[in-house]
Amino acid sequence: MADSDDSGFKSIQLLQPQEIARFISNGGPLSVQSETFEERKSQIELLKKITEAFNKNQITAFEAGTGVGKSYAYLIPSMIWALANNEKVVVSTGTINLQQQLSEKDVPAAEKIIGKKVKAVLLKGRQNFICLRRLQDVSSERDLFDNEIETLDAVVEWAQSTKTGSRSELTINCSENLWSRVNSESDACMGLRCPFREKCCVMKVREEANTANILIVNHHLLFADIEARMNGAGYESQAVLPAYKRIIFDEAHGIESAATSFFSISINRFKILKQLNLLYRQRKNSIAGYIFTLQAISETPDSAEKISSSISEIKNNIMNLEIAALDLLHDEYSMKIDRMTQMKFQPVISLLLTLGNSIMAFSGIVREIMKGIDEEYHSESAYWESKSIIHHLEDAACACKNFSIWEEKPETVYWISKQRLSSQFENKDNPYYVVFSQTPLDISKLMNIGVFEPMDSVINCSATLQIQNTFDFFLKRTGINFVDPERIQIGNFPSPFPYEENVLFAVPQDIPLPQSLEYQRCVNKAVYELIKAANGRTLVLFTAYESMNATFMAIKSKIYDLGIQLLKQGDDDRFRLLDKFRFDNSSVLFATDSFWQGIDVPGNSLSQVIIVKLPFTVPNDPVFAARCELIEKHGGSSFSELSIPEAIIKFRQGFGRLVRCSTDKGAVVVLDKRICTKPYGKKFIESIPPAKQLYCNLEDIVTAVKEFIAN
Repeated sequence: MADSDDSGFKSIQLLQPQEIARFISNGGPLSVQSETFEERKSQIELLKKITEAFNKNQITAFEAGTGVGKSYAYLIPSMIWALANNEKVVVSTGTINLQQQLSEKDVPAAEKIIGKKVKAVLLKGRQNFICLRRLQDVSSERDLFDNEIETLDAVVEWAQSTKTGSRSELTINCSENLWSRVNSESDACMGLRCPFREKCCVMKVREEANTANILIVNHHLLFADIEARMNGAGYESQAVLPAYKRIIFDEAHGIESAATSFFSISINRFKILKQLNLLYRQRKNSIAGYIFTLQAISETPDSAEKISSSISEIKNNIMNLEIAALDLLHDEYSMKIDRMTQMKFQPVISLLLTLGNSIMAFSGIVREIMKGIDEEYHSESAYWESKSIIHHLEDAACACKNFSIWEEKPETVYWISKQRLSSQFENKDNPYYVVFSQTPLDISKLMNIGVFEPMDSVINCSATLQIQNTFDFFLKRTGINFVDPERIQIGNFPSPFPYEENVLFAVPQDIPLPQSLEYQRCVNKAVYELIKAANGRTLVLFTAYESMNATFMAIKSKIYDLGIQLLKQGDDDRFRLLDKFRFDNSSVLFATDSFWQGIDVPGNSLSQVIIVKLPFTVPNDPVFAARCELIEKHGGSSFSELSIPEAIIKFRQGFGRLVRCSTDKGAVVVLDKRICTKPYGKKFIESIPPAKQLYCNLEDIVTAVKEFIAN
């Protein structure tokens, strides 16, 4: 198994795919340990291909259908490789749930299968951890938290006994406002100068990570690490994570979205005002903030008056900017800068520049004060916190100025959107605030330069990577198509579940098209009848909140009369909603967007998925619209190259909510007959597993669903 190397480079221990596959094959350790073991051909083949990808330093796109068991297929070779070669393997997931499942269930089980102890560490962003120094600082500023004194005291008490310092351990409801003041931030970290370094939870996790074989992270944290490495940290030493050369992307269908989100920049009035208030604030008859501590230890002349005047100017500029932006948006919820809107945007851009300049002027005053502070005071909390605050403010100023050079950055979209204020801040005259965003349109080159080129192996694995049996869309959008073709390996590993026997796929032919004025009324009727037919146990997936709320209001009283609990996204926390849905065998969940994926409800609680409309992205979404324009500009068809593929991936995710184990049985009903009448509909149908198909009127489908689920 060893590859000797006399050139001075590290010797690599190659793995034998057949030998590794033995662990999950008939007669192997898993078959002995599990009473319900069944050999899965797709799982074995996937494991072999992943092992081969490690040996050959490949970049892969592997589609593994539901039930293949992809976690073992990538964990077992990753663990054995890490032990044999003294390397770290990073496993990156899209959801907290999957992170926890890997850490708490799958890794210990895989250890048992291979018969070796492997050190796996689950890593979260440092903002998820308490900072003891910041907590001490905040405890001395109790006047800032008039309404949260009890919560603050409870956090202080918890911090004295917690072993991990992770927010997920907190049993009390700690507001974002309070948590953001006491959590760990890289900019404000004092490192070895910190008086609490011996007890620091982040330091402890980092130390654990340094000696780990497997690092379990989410996509956002991984991209934070990649960004740090691209910006100068390099790939051979510690950045956000310890050095590594191999990545497993689980739920890889989401990496373009995750990278886009991470590399986007957004500012709003609350982000800016929060930073300003930390430095200088006036409450009732008192003034406070870090600036007074800085001034006290600085040799520069007192600048309190200049600071106060500068902050007043910034706040005035923020108010003027928001008024102009809301006036520009009028009845729209979002708008991007382009050739059509650039004239309308001019007042907003001008005010953004004014705001950016006033922030930089304020930053200059604070930096002058900090320059006058002797090095012996550089370990003061106020000094470190102020460095972090100035960094955040200058980033905001830079974002403001970027809006004025939008034409120079054709692969970035600059856009504004209005968001509803929380009840804490809402007023009758204006219930909205404005968010100013810049978003990259194409992350493929960035992914290639930052991830695929410098890594030895990158395994991309998901249940939904293909469209009509090709990986072309995924390879192009993620940048894998830039990789040397000899390094790329693709593969499809079908689900072992009996879809043809256990799933009924139905589309009513007598329902109007979505653009019809009668469509919503017919959706209401169809959803009610189908819920009755399944006796609840239904997930109803919408593409718009308005449609979801309309159907909910139209049928809720009739559903309650049937003794069925009706749950709706937005009425409770996502996790609590899912728990209620899982444990109430007759409940119905109305949901949109994020609930199309990541929901795992095996068994009797879910026997029907209703997909109300094909999940095309709304054309007025600024980022989507800009991406479409970029494709058209380069001579392509945005509908066939972006709209349809994105919708198919999401459609496949929605379809995949129904069957989560081999005994699951039920119906998927699509209330959008474009899937039958439009030429592109065939692509949707050909992208899902084979199932019993029914295309007829609603009444016959309702009868068929009732009989199919009952038998």
